[in-house]
Amino acid sequence: MPVLTIRHITTYCYRQPVGFGEHRMMFRPRDAHDQRLIEAKLDITPRPASLRFAHDVFGNHVGIARFEGRAEELRFDSTIRLDHAPEPAAELELDDHASTLPFCYTAEEVPDLARYIERHHADPDNQVDRWARQYLRQDRPTGTLELLCALNEAIHAGCTYLRRDEKGIQEPVQTLKLGRGSCRDFALLMIEAARSLGLAARFVSGYLAVPTDDADETSEGSTHAWMQVYLPGAGWIDFDPTSGSIGKGNLVAVAVVREPAQAVPLHGTWFGFPSDALGMTVEVIIGREEMTGDAGADESPGFSDLNSSAGF
Repeated sequence: MPVLTIRHITTYCYRQPVGFGEHRMMFRPRDAHDQRLIEAKLDITPRPASLRFAHDVFGNHVGIARFEGRAEELRFDSTIRLDHAPEPAAELELDDHASTLPFCYTAEEVPDLARYIERHHADPDNQVDRWARQYLRQDRPTGTLELLCALNEAIHAGCTYLRRDEKGIQEPVQTLKLGRGSCRDFALLMIEAARSLGLAARFVSGYLAVPTDDADETSEGSTHAWMQVYLPGAGWIDFDPTSGSIGKGNLVAVAVVREPAQAVPLHGTWFGFPSDALGMTVEVIIGREEMTGDAGADESPGFSDLNSSAGF
């Protein structure tokens, strides 16, 4: 059984000591049948005056830190270990009524999916609609997975990835027009395309974890964003238009939300002169090991709380 270790370090640097307001963080992955948290550790420097954890409305884990005093550097160092055993995308099975488009969600599903089906971003000239509908078959019913795979691959092959460190998301119509964007821009474009076809879709934030095969080695990873579509019989299925992949594969989900702004990995406030900010660095390091046997399979995840560290 593969076990991933993901270390995520974010460092803010300032020209002189500044004050810090509340910081909210989403580092702890969601437990699911295909990923199970084993251990989590969080070091924050300087040590916060208070640190608490809560669940948001979507069930994501949120850490909330508050500070006293001032410092020239603020550092968040998160380390997690988790079992990661995603199911092959080829094994997806949809209910018969959902295998082709269009289909309707059941009366039991609609109340819970309604906000994920409705459009959230302006498309006055129906550009996203027209782009998505060009992949519908004219000669026969369109397979649901066939169409979603086509959208996923179209973004992957037709758009240029561009890393953007600034906050915010491009509007889907802008991503279509420019033909370029970040992973979160591509995810949002596919979400709105799926919603235009009556499908429930949501945004996922987490990690792209492509570790080395050597258990003694580590590799560079990254924070990442993709999307999920709810398909009766199969549930929430992951599509990553940045890579063109389907299924969890090398993806580790931390937060699932309706809108990208609800899944910012780390955000907060600081107090000082604008010129005091020197910049931010983010480093994600991935390790891999193999766990044999079933020891501890039914145990609850363990948490560390050492010195300035906190289990989360």
